Amino acid sequence: MWTGVFPAVTTKFTEDDRLDHAEMERCFALQMEAGCDGIIVCGSLGEGPMLSHDEKIEVLKTAQKVAGNKPVLLTINEAGTREAASIAKRAAKEGANGLMVVPSPIYHTNPEETVAALRAVAAAGDLPVMIYSNRLAYRVDVTVDQMEELAADKRFVAIKESSDDIRRSTEIINRFGDRYDLFTGVDNLAFEALSVGAIGWVAGLVVAFPRETVAIYQLMKQGRREEALSIYRWFRPLLDLDVSTYLVQNIKLAEVLAINTNDRVRMPRQPLSGERRKVVEKIVKDALAVRPKLPSF
Repeated sequence: MWTGVFPAVTTKFTEDDRLDHAEMERCFALQMEAGCDGIIVCGSLGEGPMLSHDEKIEVLKTAQKVAGNKPVLLTINEAGTREAASIAKRAAKEGANGLMVVPSPIYHTNPEETVAALRAVAAAGDLPVMIYSNRLAYRVDVTVDQMEELAADKRFVAIKESSDDIRRSTEIINRFGDRYDLFTGVDNLAFEALSVGAIGWVAGLVVAFPRETVAIYQLMKQGRREEALSIYRWFRPLLDLDVSTYLVQNIKLAEVLAINTNDRVRMPRQPLSGERRKVVEKIVKDALAVRPKLPSF
């Protein structure tokens, strides 16, 4: 059902902390123009836990306006299953093409609770679901065994694999074949995951470097591994910015330098400052200075 590069887009704010829909439209359009295959809104990078349900629906509608006939997924990352089910229903009513569902980021569910919560959200939204498995960020591992429990429900169509263990991708394929659309969700493991069979990339740095991200994916799809690897090696210092407590601030600063936007975030986050900002600025500026010429594909 889903394949390709799906940006996990950032949420843009005005100086008075309101949603900046005009700037989101501009930034989302850059993703579509570069050839991305869908959009995922209100995830970790999109500061979803800092948004109200009404704001999430507004961001969803803005992405839909830009995406055209490409899928737009809303991330479900609520603390409680009741609230998760509620926003899943609203997303379905507003025409979302699917949901990316995270186990509760507040309460660390056991395996039985994880499966039950995912089932409840899928039933409430009655939309295709991408299971977001990220044991490092959320301390809950949606394991291959749990994926097997969920496989009987056809609403579960995809996996965002972010366990940080590249072996997990092969384990999923060995267990399920093509039952699930397998996406990599760790930017600095993307080449490796695509090499072993992932068919999609939920990407972060793509918001600042959309054409390079799409080029790597398309080259890998065409079997042009060495060309993809050359770009990926250039990209790696930037991709490492995604694997950080400060991923939101890091990537929004990369957007400032690469696509001329702002890096406003919602409190308690604050934009990078001091030495940390200097370090990230240097990484991005150094990369921009030697930006590769992209091949045709």
